[in-house]
Amino acid sequence: DAAGVHPLLLAIGSERYLPYLAEREPMELLTQANAILGHGQLSLAKYLLIVAKEDAPPDIHDIAAFIHFTLERVDWRRDLHFQTSTTMDTLDYSGSSLNRGSRVVIAAAGAPRRTLISSIPEKLQLPDGFSDPRICLPGLLAVSGSSCCGERGEAAGAMEALCRYLESGGGLPEGLPLLIVVDDSDFVARNLNNLLWTIFTRSNPADDIYGIGGKIVNKHWGCSGSVVIDARSKPHHAPSLEEDPAIVRKVEALAAPGGALHGLY
Repeated sequence: DAAGVHPLLLAIGSERYLPYLAEREPMELLTQANAILGHGQLSLAKYLLIVAKEDAPPDIHDIAAFIHFTLERVDWRRDLHFQTSTTMDTLDYSGSSLNRGSRVVIAAAGAPRRTLISSIPEKLQLPDGFSDPRICLPGLLAVSGSSCCGERGEAAGAMEALCRYLESGGGLPEGLPLLIVVDDSDFVARNLNNLLWTIFTRSNPADDIYGIGGKIVNKHWGCSGSVVIDARSKPHHAPSLEEDPAIVRKVEALAAPGGALHGLY
């Protein structure tokens, strides 16, 4: 719910293909992911994270632990699977137009590939326009970025420049596989709900996922370093909903003793 319901879906599948492989990788999970995205309201999911039960994942309702488990195992060169220029939930405002958008499957299987860290690298340097790095979860770093004020191409250019800058400096440590660029990194780092809402409601996978060392191989996009998600507010997004203090006082009066709504909620 904190992610806006349709933007984020977590799943646990069973990875039974080629059980004799020394190193398990997502195979049957991708079949199951496609089945999930073709089933009723689940077809509206924008981000689907799916892991293998054979790897003993945490309870699926422990979202922070589930994300931790996924980030330990995901191989960004291989495990991002996009559906681009497709239909999307009517309530989603991150895409190109009404009912248009994209989705991505992040499938992870096998033993952990990395140990996630919970500290900001001492030598981390950011280019102009990016500041205030914060650790939100182990392995997940947020930075504040300049406001998106222009065309979509300007936002993409800034993000690609960020990736090149970080790559030229050696990239982020292996223990920080995910970087999100947001309007206010302090707000995002305060609690899990702020983090989920910001990442998954304010990004369209095909438009807003970048990567350090990103490239396309046989039509498949992946990256050798950390994934970077642009989760800033964009000019085409719906404005933030702000409470009107006068309306709030009226509703509170109705709910007070003697009011028409007292005792109903």
